[in-house]
Amino acid sequence: MTDLFEPTIIGFTCNWCSYRAADLAGTARIKYPPNVRLIRLMCSGRLDPTFVFKALANGADGVMITGCHPGECHYIDQNYKALRRFQLMRRTLQGFGIEPARLRLVWASAAEGSRFASEVASFVEEVRALGPLHWGKNDDISAISISTEATFQKEEVPA
Repeated sequence: MTDLFEPTIIGFTCNWCSYRAADLAGTARIKYPPNVRLIRLMCSGRLDPTFVFKALANGADGVMITGCHPGECHYIDQNYKALRRFQLMRRTLQGFGIEPARLRLVWASAAEGSRFASEVASFVEEVRALGPLHWGKNDDISAISISTEATFQKEEVPA
């Protein structure tokens, strides 16, 4: 008997659209795998890339970023910023030797509960096929320090 690998997925969701899509999926009793742990952000554009790398380094097998459809962001164009960061994070993961497919970006409006559920289900299956990540548990990765504390310089505002 073989144990089926159950991946752990961290989902960063936009408060206005995709988090509400997840809520709709739940209230409509649309089934999807329980592998995803949702973290609500005000906007997908507010997702700091270090959160993604920290999630993977701390045992997540995949990360899903969800937000409003392009052109429908409550914060005007922040989901385009999320798209640019997503592309950069995939290239960075590839540079670390990690499959870029472990990171997924999904656009889902508040009315798309079934779409959200099907995207979660397909992503869980894709990550299951990739197998466990084991990133951050090996000695070779211990040299890379990822901190969620970014150093920001305070802007000087002229008086």
